[in-house]
Amino acid sequence: MALSTRILQRIVRNEAMITDPPEIYGWRVYLLACSACFGAMSFGWDSSVIGGVIVMDPFSRDYNLGDPKSVASANLSANIVSTLQAGCFVGALAASPLTDRYGRKWALIGVSIVIILGVIMQAASSGLLAPLYIGRFVSGMGVGAASTINPIYVSENAPRAIRGLLTGLYQLFIVTGGMIAFWINYAVNIHFTGKTMYIFPLAIQALPAVLLCSCMLMCHESPRWLARRDRWEDTKRVLSRIRNLSEDHPYVREEFQEIVDQLEHERRLIGDATFWNLQREMWTIPGNRKRVLISITLMICQQMTGTNAINTYAPMIFQNLGLKGTSTSLFSTGIYGIVKVVSCICFLLFMADSLGRRRSLLWTSIAQGLVMFYIGLYVRISPPRSGEAVPPAGYFALVCIFLFAAFFQFGWGPACWIYASEIPAARLRSLNVAFAAATQWLFNFVVARSVPTMLVTVGSDGYGTYLIFGSFCFSMFFFVWFFVPETKGISLEAMDKLFGVSDVSDKSVEEMDRDRKEEHTVQEKRVEAA
Repeated sequence: MALSTRILQRIVRNEAMITDPPEIYGWRVYLLACSACFGAMSFGWDSSVIGGVIVMDPFSRDYNLGDPKSVASANLSANIVSTLQAGCFVGALAASPLTDRYGRKWALIGVSIVIILGVIMQAASSGLLAPLYIGRFVSGMGVGAASTINPIYVSENAPRAIRGLLTGLYQLFIVTGGMIAFWINYAVNIHFTGKTMYIFPLAIQALPAVLLCSCMLMCHESPRWLARRDRWEDTKRVLSRIRNLSEDHPYVREEFQEIVDQLEHERRLIGDATFWNLQREMWTIPGNRKRVLISITLMICQQMTGTNAINTYAPMIFQNLGLKGTSTSLFSTGIYGIVKVVSCICFLLFMADSLGRRRSLLWTSIAQGLVMFYIGLYVRISPPRSGEAVPPAGYFALVCIFLFAAFFQFGWGPACWIYASEIPAARLRSLNVAFAAATQWLFNFVVARSVPTMLVTVGSDGYGTYLIFGSFCFSMFFFVWFFVPETKGISLEAMDKLFGVSDVSDKSVEEMDRDRKEEHTVQEKRVEAA
């Protein structure tokens, strides 16, 4: 037994890890997941780099940002930042039909090229707002599409016992990209001068997209997408390869048969996978409707924790809490990125497939709310003053920013993407993740657009901003408690039973068959009458 498998068996605690053959945890499945997750790295990198760029003096001067504490400057900064999220919203919705038609692999390759084109426009804008806006919007379309396709591709290839770990790599690559972007901003602020100070970090955003394109060219297509295209021999071949087992192995045969059975059942239920048939299947069948509503609500909750307010505007927030100088705030932002990466690794290894998704969401809701409330109350009661040293309570407020980063990565960061990609039925998966990702980007846009203004206008020194986000964190606990089930160790094909869709589906099939027979009888009578 390989060393990696023995380690997994020690840290992953679910029934599937005990019963499934150890050969399926070979290197191929990890390489495949990491290759696709460079799309997630583009997400984190592009979202994080701009927060450090807009506080650099050369950028502020060339793009006429003016006084950073003025409402006009806050609005202009918000426009520059939020244009990416607007593009992401469009890209996330467009990704579903693209990936269903062209496959997960080639769709990811296509969006990587779109991201590169957008980055080139940003780096070449040279003080002009129009090409900067357009470049960020174009990059956003690619990043948003990748945010839909990436979790689908990974979840459809991952073994069930470690699906949470592998799908959660999406979040790990997001925070890794963000961390690298934070440190690049810090490095260029020290070592570069003039326009190069902001052109370099804007240009290097293309690196994850280049890696995504290169790595995906070496990967195979998703076996579940191949099955939907009735390419059964290719499905068997790909399953055998990624599971590191022969095609006639009982485990491969069983997984293949589960895919076949579920696909046939879904086709009996609704028929051909036209857009309106899929919409009808998603919204009229209670089990499917529950799944898409859970996915959408989880993404709303994820953004309303305030995480992307800190990710995007971390240098500004650190300055508001009393840190002096651009370099100091950028350095603190880099530490913030490291905390996020380490915390996410701990969640994926020790919590996602052991403690579970649901429990992780529950306890982190309360923890995030507490630290947000402390920061807000500190800013209200004892706000930092220019020229004064940061008091002990202020340093603890800074620590709370890092604690918030850790708590978010222990639950609401990775778990929402895991849920959105694993709970839908196979033929609804791309549509479900598209709705979830588009919702995430819509509320990401709302947060990115509003936070600079909130920090200036919502209470003295913006203390109300933190209290608003903290209140949302506390309310999320009750949503998870009443509506979100545990999914660790459950196969993708068994999600129908978990959400109670099977009985309703069978009933729906019978009703539809009866309706078709009645319609056929009526048509025959009309023909006879004529």
